[in-house]
Amino acid sequence: MTIQIGWRGEVVDVKGNLPTVGEKAPDFTLTANDLSEIELSDFAGQNLVLNIFPSIDTPTCATSTRRFNEELANMNDTTVLCVSADLPYAQKRFCGSEGLERVRTASTFRSTFSDDYGVTVFTGIRRGLTARMVVVIDAGGTVRHVELVKEVSTEPDYLAALAVL
Repeated sequence: MTIQIGWRGEVVDVKGNLPTVGEKAPDFTLTANDLSEIELSDFAGQNLVLNIFPSIDTPTCATSTRRFNEELANMNDTTVLCVSADLPYAQKRFCGSEGLERVRTASTFRSTFSDDYGVTVFTGIRRGLTARMVVVIDAGGTVRHVELVKEVSTEPDYLAALAVL
């Protein structure tokens, strides 16, 4: 399946199948900032918010990381995993310099995650990066919310994602 989204005045194609609300979340393996592997099964028994974006070094992506860090300060049963194509070193540097301790980061480096979750940008100069999407997965592994943001420079609907938790 191909979906078109906006990226600062350019239309780009995103390929893959988005997760479906009400179905089990697709398994994944991502790379943590210490180069270990992170898998969906690591979050069994807790809510998981996947905050997926192109690069932590862009203003909107950085804002979404900060915002989820703030919003989940009092939610002990929920983890936010910020997923991007950045190398793990850049993700670790950003969160360390910002003092962000409630969110975790994960890289699509060495992974099929972008294709498995339907967020791979495959046209334009930014091909290979991920589109902006938020997926909420409940403690049982079921997808409860999916938002593919139609313009990458726009923030996701935080309240809609948090409302299903």
